[in-house]
Amino acid sequence: MTNSTEPTSTTVYPGPGARAGRREWTAFGVLMLPLLLVSMDVSVLYFAVPAISSDLEPTGTQQLWIFDIYGFVLAGLLMTMGSLGDRIGRRRLLLVGAAAFGAGSLLAAYANSAETLIAARAVLGIGGATLMPSTMALIRTMFRDPGRRAKAIGMWSGVMTGGVALGSVMSGLLVEYFWWGSVFLVNLPAMALLLVLGPVLLPESKNPNPGRFDLLSVPLSMAAVLPVVYGLKEIPSEGWHTEYVLSVAVGLFFAYIFGRRQRTTASPLISPALFRGRGFGPAVFLNLLSAFAMMGSAYFTTQYLQSVLGKSSLEAALWGLLPTVLVGVAAPIASALVQRGVQRAHVVAGGFLTAACGYGLLALVGTDSLWLVLAGAGVLAAGIVVVMSQMMDLGLSAAPVDRAGAASSLLETGAEFGGALGMAILGSIGTAVYRHEMPTSAPGPARETLGGALAVARQLPARTGDALVTTAREAYAHGMQTAAIAGVVVLLLGAAALSVRALRGVRVREVCE
Repeated sequence: MTNSTEPTSTTVYPGPGARAGRREWTAFGVLMLPLLLVSMDVSVLYFAVPAISSDLEPTGTQQLWIFDIYGFVLAGLLMTMGSLGDRIGRRRLLLVGAAAFGAGSLLAAYANSAETLIAARAVLGIGGATLMPSTMALIRTMFRDPGRRAKAIGMWSGVMTGGVALGSVMSGLLVEYFWWGSVFLVNLPAMALLLVLGPVLLPESKNPNPGRFDLLSVPLSMAAVLPVVYGLKEIPSEGWHTEYVLSVAVGLFFAYIFGRRQRTTASPLISPALFRGRGFGPAVFLNLLSAFAMMGSAYFTTQYLQSVLGKSSLEAALWGLLPTVLVGVAAPIASALVQRGVQRAHVVAGGFLTAACGYGLLALVGTDSLWLVLAGAGVLAAGIVVVMSQMMDLGLSAAPVDRAGAASSLLETGAEFGGALGMAILGSIGTAVYRHEMPTSAPGPARETLGGALAVARQLPARTGDALVTTAREAYAHGMQTAAIAGVVVLLLGAAALSVRALRGVRVREVCE
């Protein structure tokens, strides 16, 4: 499958069933660099905000956009970029994305205004949207042997999960010893290395008959994704206000229009034929559900470490690294079990049951339960990574190689939806319990959020303030317990049962042409 018109830029990759060798694993290591940095950029601003606020003096709205525009642009463009990679070449798109990510990082590091930083973060989101589906599609291309591919995807899932936790810690350390722009400059060496080694090590692959690129589907896909993600991310903190519910409804309307166009146009952005591959539909849905569980728990545990236990932001981030230790071993164990003949449905169900046990531990927390929270978060993350790695492998294996980019982008877009939905539903449950348990005599901000209670308490006399903080922390812990119980119910009654039913007997047939 070498392109004769580009002999110096196309790498021959293994044929169907061939085992990957040293070259493929070296290339895989190169691919993990952009993936790690893209995932780290989700949380890399956690500790840089005070310094950015002091230096650039953004308004409240600008500060929110500095945080959110990266994730919004990334989520909105995933499907477009995955389909584009299938047409122009996944490696080519990856290298273009690496250049954009590097340029955005340089612009962000030396931004002299809030507007410039927002624009730079948008460019980073564009680059990230090209890098994520391209890395997964290239793994599908390089690793034709199911066992090696499953191992690679397990490692991909671990890097993706660990990068989010590592980003906040790295941000804290860099801001402590350098200036806030340094959190972006660390991206440059990795992107430069990818641009140098990528053309040498990575194979080029694309759909040989992609058809016309449907430009109308691009704004339709963004109109479907962005309002839903925006509304779901705002609901946990702001409540079920009309504007956020309406935003979700508008997104769902455009999702219907987008889906209808994909079924009727001659060259769809996301081919409905993907869902005819047995296992692809369940993979997308179960991957969404696993992201629901992961982000729903992260919403609580991060606040718990800082606001309930009183840890500093950097301390909370360092403690938050401990649960990721279990992530590193979970996916390889799951892959090994599948390769030894254990049914994938049983492995996935086991992952959901493990995650449910993690939520069960979180349902037992009090106001001083550091190790219980860390254990619960670790067990939950290990179970979810088992599911996500298996669903990524199943989804890509069930898709034809020439649509690997679109398939990976759809899996990742589903995860974005799932994460936002988890924060919205479980966050709303916890918030409702908190507000119900706070006394009506408490000041208004204290009845709304734990952060508001802590802010009000600092302005009150010591004894009164301490009593308010104690009450608020207990109410938050009860809300977290209730949300965790809801998480257990979702994982046990929904995911575990559905995974066994939907995946029973699924045997992925290699589709290499």
